[in-house]
Amino acid sequence: MNHKLQVSPSPHTRSTITTASIMALVVCALLPSCIAGVLFFGEHALVVLVLSCASAAGSEYLYEKLLHKPVTISDGSAVVTGLLIGMNMPPKIAWWIPCLGSAFAIIVIKQLYGGLGQNFMNPALGARCFLLISFAGRMTDFTTGRGILPVVGEVAATTDALSGATPLAYLKTGSLFDLRSMFFGNTAGCIGETSALALLAGGLFLVAVHVIRIRIPGTYLGTFALLTLVTALLRGYHEPVIYTLQQLCAGGLMLGAWFMATDYVTSPITGRGQIIFGFLLGVLTWIFRLIGTSAEGVSYSIIFCNLLVPVIEHYTRPVAAGVARQSREARRLRREKAREARRLKAADRKEKSV
Repeated sequence: MNHKLQVSPSPHTRSTITTASIMALVVCALLPSCIAGVLFFGEHALVVLVLSCASAAGSEYLYEKLLHKPVTISDGSAVVTGLLIGMNMPPKIAWWIPCLGSAFAIIVIKQLYGGLGQNFMNPALGARCFLLISFAGRMTDFTTGRGILPVVGEVAATTDALSGATPLAYLKTGSLFDLRSMFFGNTAGCIGETSALALLAGGLFLVAVHVIRIRIPGTYLGTFALLTLVTALLRGYHEPVIYTLQQLCAGGLMLGAWFMATDYVTSPITGRGQIIFGFLLGVLTWIFRLIGTSAEGVSYSIIFCNLLVPVIEHYTRPVAAGVARQSREARRLRREKAREARRLKAADRKEKSV
């Protein structure tokens, strides 16, 4: 039998999982939240989601075609970015705003920096912040359409639209909202972020299929919950545990923790780095929501921590076993030399004094 020695560069262990398969799993995990948004907010929410995805894929295709680059829309990353942008839109937003946001995310944040794997921040969050700054009024108008399922606060079956405060607006004043409605999602808010149940199910699905690890979302949510509970106790809020649970279910926290903070490109790859990353996210979100004047803060927290990822990875980079042993031995020798030098110096001073 002829045995051949296969020689190849590292890595020697390769996975059969592709970018396209990972993105397909992410889309599957996001579908429950999208379906809930359409059921609660009506057909206009579906139009926003479809246009956002189409704009993201179209922008990537046109950019790569015009610049004579390989077309990469088949990997599904542009569709995921567009879907996340659509989920971050208010239910009655003008159709062209998510289209503009998707184009900005793909061209400015992703492609101008070299494409998938080269962007320094999450494209969907960058687009959301761009739209919040450019169209603050439209992006914070949470007028809801009439969907199949009722939204808390609806006044009549003939109502075409309902305008009301989001749960975060109530929580900012220390008041409580309906926790059941916040958990299931029939409250005012963005299309894909209101149903904590659907987002939690999607996030746990990604953990189960090993697309993401629990480190970042677990540390993020745990740190934020602990700080929120302590703050509620110190401020004397009524039912601080319920208040903490409502803060966890409100706004874009669940969407950001499970689907945006865990982005492969813009999050640390080291285990310790991921825990530090999640801890910083929890602290910053707590500062923005409960200490600052803003009711939200998830988007800005994740983007700010995206900028810290190179520093986090630098200080949490693992060291090879042999190198670590050599480093310990070198430190021991340096300590022994320092002790010997101090001993000789002390002996010299004693001799001179005599």
